Amino acid sequence: MLKEVIRLFDFSQQVNYKNEILSGLTVALALVPEAVAFAMIAGLSPLTGLYAAFVMGLITSIFGGRPGMISGATGAVSVVLITLVKDQGVEYVFATVILAGLIQMLAGLLKLGKLIRLVPHPVIFGFVNGLALIIFMSQLDQFKDDTGNWLSGTTLYVLLSLVLLTMLIIWGLPKLTKVVPASLTAILTVFALVVMLNIDTKTVGDIASIKGEFPPFHIPQIPWTLDTLIIIFPYALIVAGVGLIESLLTLNIVDELTESRGKGNKETLAQGAANILSGFFSGMGGCAMIGQSLINVSNGARARLSGIVASIMLLMFVMFGSSLIEKVPMAALTGLMIMVSIGTFEWASLKTINKMPKSDIIVMVLVTLVTVFLHNLALAVISGVIISALVFAWDNAKRIRARKYIDDEGVKHYEIYGPLFFASVTAFGEKFDVLNDPKEVIIDFAESRVVDMSAIEALNRITERYQKAGKNVHLRHLSPDCKELLKNAESIIDVNIMEDPTYKVLSDELS
Repeated sequence: MLKEVIRLFDFSQQVNYKNEILSGLTVALALVPEAVAFAMIAGLSPLTGLYAAFVMGLITSIFGGRPGMISGATGAVSVVLITLVKDQGVEYVFATVILAGLIQMLAGLLKLGKLIRLVPHPVIFGFVNGLALIIFMSQLDQFKDDTGNWLSGTTLYVLLSLVLLTMLIIWGLPKLTKVVPASLTAILTVFALVVMLNIDTKTVGDIASIKGEFPPFHIPQIPWTLDTLIIIFPYALIVAGVGLIESLLTLNIVDELTESRGKGNKETLAQGAANILSGFFSGMGGCAMIGQSLINVSNGARARLSGIVASIMLLMFVMFGSSLIEKVPMAALTGLMIMVSIGTFEWASLKTINKMPKSDIIVMVLVTLVTVFLHNLALAVISGVIISALVFAWDNAKRIRARKYIDDEGVKHYEIYGPLFFASVTAFGEKFDVLNDPKEVIIDFAESRVVDMSAIEALNRITERYQKAGKNVHLRHLSPDCKELLKNAESIIDVNIMEDPTYKVLSDELS
C-alpha cells in the first residue's frame, strides 16, 4: 500500500496532474447514471451500485495492473444477479460478490490472467463491437418516456439538440485545444445552458436519488451453511468469470490505445480484492468498464490518480453533492456515452472484413451478436475462442504430410511434416502403405511433433499394423516432450532415436 502511494505521488514519473484530476472528475460524472442504472437492472437500490462503483474504482485504481483503467458496477454483472435478487434478496448478493472475489483472487494466485492471451483478435473485435452497440442501444432509453413510448414534439427536439451539442463539443474541441478535457467541457456547457435558460429536460435526479452516506460495513445476513453455498456458488462463479473476462479484455484494449503493457495477474488479484470489499461494504460488485476506461484514456489520463479521483469524487457526490449532481442533464451524459460507443467500435474491422478469412469473420460476427442480444460476455468470448480453436485444429489437421523414399539399403523412410494430434491422426494413418513396404521402415519426426494421447494411439496402431505384417518400424528424431509422452508405450513401440547436432538445435527451437 505504502509503495503504491509513494509511486502515485512520485513527481519524477511526469504525471500530468491536471489531466488526471479533470479526467477523474469527468469519469465520476459519467459513473453516476451508469451505476444507478445497473443497480436498478438487477433490482437493487441505486446506492448499492454507487457504493460498488466507489469501492471497485478505488481498489483497482491503487492496486490494479492497468493504470488509467476504470472499474465499477457493470451491466454484465447486474444481468447475472437479476434472478438471485428476485429469488433470495440483497443479502445473498453481498455474499455472492464476496465469494466471486475469492474465486478471482484464487485465479490471480494461480496466474490464470495470462490465459487472456488465448483470446484471438477476431473475438476481441467482436467483443468490442458488441459492447459499443450495447452502450449505444442503452442510451436509446433516454429517448423514451416513463411508459416506454418514444418521445415526440418539443421534448424530443430539445433532448436531441442537447445530445448533439454535447457530441459536437466532444468531437470539435480537441481540434481547437486540449487544455481541458472535451468531455468535461461538454457536460458543464450543457449543464450551464439548461440552468440559465431554464430548459425542461430529464436530469440525473429524475432517475433516482443518489444521496447517501459513507458505504457502511456490513456482514451479509445469511445462514452460513452448505445449502447457502450451493445457492450462491453458481452465481459467484459466473460473476467471477464474466468480471475477469471483461476486465482483462478491457486491459488489452487500453494497452493498445496507450501503447503500453498492463499486468493481467495483478489486475485479477485487484479485481478479486475489490469485489470482496464491495460485498462487505454494501456494494453489488463489478469489474472493469470499457466505456469509462475509454473516456479516461481519451482525456489523456495514463496514471492511477485519475481512477482514484473518480472514485473519491463519486463518493463526494453521494455524501455531499447529490443535490447538485442530480441536476445534471441526462442529455449531456447520453451524448457523452454515444461518443464513447462510436470511439469503442472497431471501425477497422469493417474496412478489413473482405481481407479476413471467412472463419474469422464468422467468429467476429457471432461474438458481436451474442454480446448484443444475450448480454452474456462470458458466453460470447468462450464461444468465439472454441470456434477459433476448432478452426485452427481443422487447418492444422490438413497440414500433416509425409515425404517418402527408399534408401540404398532398402529401408523405407517416412519424413513427417506438421503436428500429429487428435485432428490429424486419420490423415496420418493414410500416409502408410504397410502391405507393400519393405522389411525395415523408419518414421522421422524431425519436422513434426507428437502432441497428445490421440497421436500416441495413432502411433500404436501403425506399429501394430507393421508388427502384424512381420516388419520393423523405428521412430526417429522425437523431441524430449514427445519422448515423455511415449514413455509408457515403449513396450509396444521400438523407439530408435538417432541424435545428431542438427536435430538438437531444431528440438531446442521447437521447444
